[in-house]
Amino acid sequence: MVRSKKGLCSIVVFLSVCFVIFMPSGSFAAQPESSYWFPEQLLKWSPESDPDAPFNRSTIPLADRETLYNVNSNAQSEAKLVALSALNKNTSGVPSQGGKEFFANTFSYWQYVDLMVYWAGSSGEGIIVPPSADVIDSSHKNGVPILGNVFFPPAVYGGKIEWLNQMLEQRADGSFPAADKLLEAAEYYGFDGWFINQETEGGSQETALKMKEFLTYLQKNKKDGMHIMWYDSMTEDGRINWQNALTDKNKAFLQDGNNRVSDSMFLNFWWKNQEASNLKAKEIGRSPYDLYTGIDVEAKGTLTKVPWNGIFPEGKSPNTSLGIYRPDWTFNSSKTMNEFYQKEQDFWSGQKGDPSSTDGNGDWKGMSHYFTDKTAITQLPFVTNFNTGSGQFFAVEGNRLSHKSWNNRSLQDILPTWRWLIEGTPISVQFDWNQAYTGGSSLKVSGELNGNESSHIKLYKTKLPVEKDTELSITYKSAKPNMKVGISFLDKPNHFEFFDVKKEAKGKWVTQKIKLKRFKGKEIAAISLKFDQQEAIDINIGEIKVSNKKDEDDIKKVHQPENVMIKETEFQNGIYANVSLTWERNKQADYYEIYRVLPNGDKEWLGGTPNNYFYLSDLKREGKETKTELEVKSVYKGNQRSKSAEDVFDWPPYPMPKANFSSDKTLAAPGEEIQFMNQSSEVTEELEWRFEGGSPSSSTDAKPVVTYESEGTYSVTLVAKNSEGEDIVTKDAYITISKEANNVTNAALNKQAAADGQCASSEGPGFALDGSKSSKWCALGDAPHWLKVDLGKNYALSKFVLHHAAAGGEPNAFNTKAFRIEGSTNGENWSEVVKVTDNAADVSEHSIQLTEARYVRLWIDQPTQGGDQAARIYEFEVFGYPAP
Repeated sequence: MVRSKKGLCSIVVFLSVCFVIFMPSGSFAAQPESSYWFPEQLLKWSPESDPDAPFNRSTIPLADRETLYNVNSNAQSEAKLVALSALNKNTSGVPSQGGKEFFANTFSYWQYVDLMVYWAGSSGEGIIVPPSADVIDSSHKNGVPILGNVFFPPAVYGGKIEWLNQMLEQRADGSFPAADKLLEAAEYYGFDGWFINQETEGGSQETALKMKEFLTYLQKNKKDGMHIMWYDSMTEDGRINWQNALTDKNKAFLQDGNNRVSDSMFLNFWWKNQEASNLKAKEIGRSPYDLYTGIDVEAKGTLTKVPWNGIFPEGKSPNTSLGIYRPDWTFNSSKTMNEFYQKEQDFWSGQKGDPSSTDGNGDWKGMSHYFTDKTAITQLPFVTNFNTGSGQFFAVEGNRLSHKSWNNRSLQDILPTWRWLIEGTPISVQFDWNQAYTGGSSLKVSGELNGNESSHIKLYKTKLPVEKDTELSITYKSAKPNMKVGISFLDKPNHFEFFDVKKEAKGKWVTQKIKLKRFKGKEIAAISLKFDQQEAIDINIGEIKVSNKKDEDDIKKVHQPENVMIKETEFQNGIYANVSLTWERNKQADYYEIYRVLPNGDKEWLGGTPNNYFYLSDLKREGKETKTELEVKSVYKGNQRSKSAEDVFDWPPYPMPKANFSSDKTLAAPGEEIQFMNQSSEVTEELEWRFEGGSPSSSTDAKPVVTYESEGTYSVTLVAKNSEGEDIVTKDAYITISKEANNVTNAALNKQAAADGQCASSEGPGFALDGSKSSKWCALGDAPHWLKVDLGKNYALSKFVLHHAAAGGEPNAFNTKAFRIEGSTNGENWSEVVKVTDNAADVSEHSIQLTEARYVRLWIDQPTQGGDQAARIYEFEVFGYPAP
């Protein structure tokens, strides 16, 4: 069932070495990142010494949840479900408060999850990883506790027994400094505990005893509600020996006599029937549902073969709870948001897309077949804009106030409980990222009904009290709504009261309110939509809200945020700013929105956060503005917005341009075309090229094409101008025209190479020179890394091409960021010919002035876009011709 006999750890390292989602830009200062530590760093960490710490805090408390009733007769609520999910596919480089990409893992099937583990950690970045703040916010909003990850990798994947020993060090009084830091980090950042995954070999029975003491110490000192989960890896003798069950060899890591050692245990994947684990748990006085039997879905997702009857025997209570390893397969195997959300639906609701009817789904019935959905919608006001947590724009009350892509799971709404539970004629229900009332998405319903057909779409399970002034409002956009809103009550959850929605929309967002006074004293069990008109349906639902009118009137009196302050600004090239912003929290506010006032008076939405710290990265200057005003608004539970509070920062003087250029080649045959590329700074308004000996001899284009008829070397000059002045750069002897250009080859192909290290025997330095884009040189350990090539004889070199991680199919956040290339004729004296500090490309080309060398050395100073220190080069090409 699993791909490796190494257990969970090998797959963890595969995640950390091979999968990343966020790629920071080559900006001048990194925005705050979610934390990741090695033991030594953890022991030194404190919120006061970490400038990113305030941005990494979750401020949303863990919501209460209710099970209430069941829509699927197969589902149960005794056994629980834990998801070990890489909600951010890399450990390093994770922005604290969302990113600038629309396509992000905005997981939303929280209703079936009882516990979430934030899956991350690698020997190249850090092995102790708390969840990012936006994931904690989303998890807590839905009532799901979330754990950070402590990962001790095996030696083959860079693990060190020293790391384990550092974590297990004790003070003279018996306390564990690292355990204290784990608890401090969880409390400060606002998450709910830790998953402990110990797979580093070399331990002894003494190590195992120390680990039990460590876990027991966590139990005795953790806050109420905090959870510690142990992975079935190390046994009582200190060896790594997966049991795939609860046995006498690993039971002491869960319960040791009367001592509770861990709150739960994740059991490894190679099991057949977990009845013995059930009995062993009861024998030691623990619930069998503290055991989470693991299934690995990373590779095959819904095609994974699982002996479900071993966990859920027919006609009996479940043997154990269920642990799902890497349900983020749905995202990793998708290329578009629509594909991702369809796979999510298949995975969690079943492939028929009906969580109430799952028996006909084949081998993969979906989690809704086994687990009763739960709801955190238990208090008024309740509001949803069907905002999935990312978008290609951002709208506020129907007005698009940003046209840039974004993701921030802190802003994700609680999305429909049932996806999709349709009674009657099936019609299309889906999220629409092209229309939004507030946020980046809405709910789109479309289809056609005939004769006496109708469609009843049950959306939300709730437990909402109805008071004398409770109202339900719905905001929608449609030429002809012809829709009904339905609500049922807890005394009869399947009996719905329907209310007509017929207010003319005329292609604009409109809101219709429905008074619920006559149901005072009841509790709403479900919210639905119904269509029964015999005509085409095409409607977007932008908001559903249930609230008390009196409470909304009171909220309107609350003031805007206080003491809004720009704490720090940093500028690049006079036209980009990084801005740190803070304000005082208002306990009544749900979250805050940050806006920019443009020179023309319009407002641009910049972001949102429940926190009172926010960081704006790479904020671009509008024209030649001298000041920028930033506004902060409080947003309350019912989506009411306060008045703005402002602060202003000054821009530096508008800069002169800086001239620079490159070309696709520096060596060419007579008459061969050469493409020049302007690389001057962004403030350049005019260009003037001068090509010595070239045709044309001058140009004002951004990408002129030039030919040279006579052999020789030629200089190129570029003048960059704007209203503030001009800058000139001349590259002497930059172009070489020679008939030898026809003899240029990849001189490094299959040549001898050496390097500072390799990740495996199949990833040695020669694999960067074999002409294959499917093999690579990889090196572990701290940067810088180096790769040296002996070309066999002297060559006149003109160009280098590097194929980085994404060129071989890995995520682009593992592309080499900073590197240098040197040449030498004797292998002792070296000259630097290329230096790059901000690469993000999958394939980078570097033309140079003709240089003679036999030896070439590549230095990798920053191996990835984040903190991972592993070098990955799929091909290193060195172009030139044999020197005379």
